Amino acid sequence: MSVPKEVKQAFTTIVKLTDAFCEKHLNNDYRHFCEEMAIELCEAGLPINKGKPAGWASGIVHALGLVNFLYDPKQSPHMTSAQVAEGFSVSQATMLAKSRIIRDELDLVQLDPDWCLPALLAENPLVWMFDVGGFIMDIRMAPSEVQEEAYRLGLIPFVPAHEQEPGPESGTGPKIIEFPSKRSDNSRLKSPQKMENNGPKLFNGLEE
Repeated sequence: MSVPKEVKQAFTTIVKLTDAFCEKHLNNDYRHFCEEMAIELCEAGLPINKGKPAGWASGIVHALGLVNFLYDPKQSPHMTSAQVAEGFSVSQATMLAKSRIIRDELDLVQLDPDWCLPALLAENPLVWMFDVGGFIMDIRMAPSEVQEEAYRLGLIPFVPAHEQEPGPESGTGPKIIEFPSKRSDNSRLKSPQKMENNGPKLFNGLEE
């Protein structure tokens, strides 16, 4: 974890705030991703020591919420944007401003594979899309040995071809794994949406 000294105190305060919020309102997966995102912001050089820590903390949760459809009533957990701001005792304007900075800096998209909650991975189409020689392909259409190699490298959460095969007598399903850290040697492949920097902004109209 490479957090510069000048922002370390602010980082610690922000993470304490997101930890407490996620433990009370969300879940451990959100808590983990909030800490990861705070680290990313420090490494990106964002001035998280400027302004109230609660503003940055709420912005982190809001940005992750947009990626993972936290504001969709059909999702669980579910919260409104106003409830997130209220939970950090900040105005929605402050939260939305920080969220916009974070999303622009990290180039976030909805269902971003880098920040998608484990519960949403299996149904996330962006998880399965790979750039192969300049062509975008769905690895679920690839031969099983290709899927198995991608799984071995930690690039996909399970082998889709195995889902079509009879499961073991124990009734256990496909093994779900976490992707490797973005700071590991096995970098995740970028989704087509993230490779197109000149496309429409996917969060337009959804911030509030």
